[in-house]
Amino acid sequence: MDPRGLGTVLLLLAAVVAVVAGVRRLKLPPILGYLAVGMALGPHAFGVVAESSTTSFLAEIGVVFLLFTLGLEFSLPRMIAMRGEVFGLGALQVGLTTLAAAAIAIAGGAPPDAALVMGGAVAMSSTAIVLRQLTEQAEINRTHGRLAFSILLFQDVVFVLFLAFANAIVTTETFSAPDVAIALAKAAVALLLVMLAGRYLARPLFFEIAHSRGQELFTLAVLLVALGSAFITNLVGLSLALGGFLAGMLLAETEYRHQVEAVIRPFRDVLLGLFFITIGMLLDLGLLFREFFLVSSLVLGLYVLKSAVVALVARRYCDSWFKSLRAGLVVGTGGEFGFALLALLVRGNPRLGPYAQPLLAAVTLSMVVSPFVIRHNKRIARWLFREAGPATTAIAREAAADAMLARREHVILCGFGRVGQSVARVLERQGHEFIAIDLDPARVRAARQAGDSVVFGDSADEQVLANVGLAAASVVVITFADPEVAFGIVRAVRRSRAEVPVLVRTADDSRLEELQQAGATEVVPETFEASLMLVAHVLLFLDTPMAAVVRAVGDIRGERYSALRSVIRPPDSERPDGTHAPGDELRTVVLPPGAWSIGRTLGEVRGQGAEVAFSAIRREGIVGRDPDESTVLREGDVVIVFGSLEALEHAEAVLLAG
Repeated sequence: MDPRGLGTVLLLLAAVVAVVAGVRRLKLPPILGYLAVGMALGPHAFGVVAESSTTSFLAEIGVVFLLFTLGLEFSLPRMIAMRGEVFGLGALQVGLTTLAAAAIAIAGGAPPDAALVMGGAVAMSSTAIVLRQLTEQAEINRTHGRLAFSILLFQDVVFVLFLAFANAIVTTETFSAPDVAIALAKAAVALLLVMLAGRYLARPLFFEIAHSRGQELFTLAVLLVALGSAFITNLVGLSLALGGFLAGMLLAETEYRHQVEAVIRPFRDVLLGLFFITIGMLLDLGLLFREFFLVSSLVLGLYVLKSAVVALVARRYCDSWFKSLRAGLVVGTGGEFGFALLALLVRGNPRLGPYAQPLLAAVTLSMVVSPFVIRHNKRIARWLFREAGPATTAIAREAAADAMLARREHVILCGFGRVGQSVARVLERQGHEFIAIDLDPARVRAARQAGDSVVFGDSADEQVLANVGLAAASVVVITFADPEVAFGIVRAVRRSRAEVPVLVRTADDSRLEELQQAGATEVVPETFEASLMLVAHVLLFLDTPMAAVVRAVGDIRGERYSALRSVIRPPDSERPDGTHAPGDELRTVVLPPGAWSIGRTLGEVRGQGAEVAFSAIRREGIVGRDPDESTVLREGDVVIVFGSLEALEHAEAVLLAG
């Protein structure tokens, strides 16, 4: 490798680390840090890093992985339920914005065919920026987030038609109705291939790989599925990102989606950072200063036009102008697809440069300022409507509630899997408050939507324990089956607070004494407790008095399970770790407009074969536990279901598509 190339990479990494750390400390979106690095080091500023086909390709792969992970959260039944929003709202937004922008370009002297492509470029929004920012703000499942997502999906599909039209213009070829039909046929074939491959190849493949327990093989399989799907869609003229989304949506129907998301996250974050750096490189600061008034007017006009169009057409898909305006502000930014269309025009026909270059700078600049607009979309909408009221986000309100709870007496649950959720339900019924800590982002998100106080973090981190109120905690419960994880948490708790009771769940008794020496107050081995319950039932069936049964069980527990430790084990037996068989878990299902279950009762849903427990329904911020079978579901309800992975998949399909 060329040492100069390595030096460039090191300089780029150093700049990214320094700048992103700075923007995080200022509580700004990390996207701004990546964009700033690209602008500073790109060819239009210091010229340290030049854009190449390799960096552009890797950046586009980052968008593929972003759409892939979003597809994991967006199942096929949900896509069917939202078809009206995707093909209705999306088509209206793209069509009206394109025609309005094209009319303005023609009035400015641009040729009609080029003006139509420029209008299409204005209609496109940045999928990567919008979805990443909405996900960070926990707004992807809110009404405006759902509407924005529908529009972005349609833009990804229709981009191929604009791309074909732009190619026809710069190569002076004709673009007729048969060309449109051929493009649509190719798109349909690509979608069919991806869906068939996902259903008949992906699930058996992951089943075999999961049972082989090879982590590196699982990672390779995830990369193969994501990139293979993107390759198929790109082969027929569709975007790479659309293929990634389809692959994620198909894997969302399997029980492996949480592990798939964990595997793909490091690749996604690194390559997405590179994508935003390349976007920053495209901003010509010289042109921006020379044509500042024109470019800034174009940025403002782009935002006003797109936001107004979306606010108007989205009103019929939501219950207020406030929500439709928020959706418009979210997708008002320019996008990478629009940039690609304009760049193609400029490279293919230099005479179009005077028209396309200022718009090119405006689209790029809009992507720079869009994280601020998206982050404060609620405040901006309130200001435009002259409405008073709290402008804090849902995350801020939940964080404030957690902080208040952390100052009261409560129980800390380390781990919110099957065991942690069971403990939480009992505590809740007995009137005790709790805060749980977990490292699974999907589980944390689902639990918070269900109304539980669960935070993302490492339970062995002393600062995390302090944030969840270890100083005021009555008990700490460690529910992880891995004893090494339990050791780390016990030591962290004891370094901060010596007297608080610490209960540890383990799979067996192999590390019982060590955990007690590390500071665990009580250690509860799953195998022993299961044996105790069996013993108690056996004694009852042998007509042993209840008092004697309770005394026998209590004596065994008092002796630290010594009576149960004489079990003969084969020397080569595998130690149980509790991770092989998937347990029951919670899942949240948001009911979009058009979902089959809207207007139907939980009893009717169960009648379609949904064999799960309906734990709660969250409606307009209010959580109702243990809903009755006669409860009628409404649009926007968050239904919390509990059951096995297979039962959860089927229940979600029933709720959304019947």
